Amino acid sequence: MPWRWVFIALILFSAWQYWHNRPLAVSPGTLVKEIPVQSDIAKKVVYPHGGKYQLEALANFEIKARVLGKEIYQFDRGAELVPVDLALGWGRMSDSAVIDKLSITQGGRFYRYRWEDAPPIPPNEIISHSANMHLIPTSPAIEKKMKQVRPGQIVHITGQLVEARAPDGAVWRSSLTRDDSGNGACELIRVESFDIR
Repeated sequence: MPWRWVFIALILFSAWQYWHNRPLAVSPGTLVKEIPVQSDIAKKVVYPHGGKYQLEALANFEIKARVLGKEIYQFDRGAELVPVDLALGWGRMSDSAVIDKLSITQGGRFYRYRWEDAPPIPPNEIISHSANMHLIPTSPAIEKKMKQVRPGQIVHITGQLVEARAPDGAVWRSSLTRDDSGNGACELIRVESFDIR
């Protein structure tokens, strides 16, 4: 009998999770016309993080974008530093008329997309106007907001692109361009502000 209640609780929790994280229905039209802004760091800055990591700032970074997907990590090696990845889109990759023709998934620290028949926009534009971003929160309040955001919402993020060093010497370095794809192409962002529009 107790297993029955555990099973029911799991079903209810799963239903709540799905409802809470369901994508918003958004009308066609470009929601974000601005491109991400990246600028040089005036002088070398290293931020300690969580008593374990050293984050070297590589560039200042600001982005306004539509959330295409969200993945919360708890058990992989990077989860302590980067609990949330967001797949973000701007320009025509913030337009439902384009996004609705793509199948978008996340997992294993990557963001993937595919299409039926022909791509809705040139593939190079998909690459240069969307990205999987690894987010390092600088406060519990920012982490809470990152975990609450839903696909379809617009976010405004400011912070720094960083290189993270773990105590064992492992290094995780951010991409510094929006035109790359594949392994190493994701942005690693130390998030100083996170606003949901």
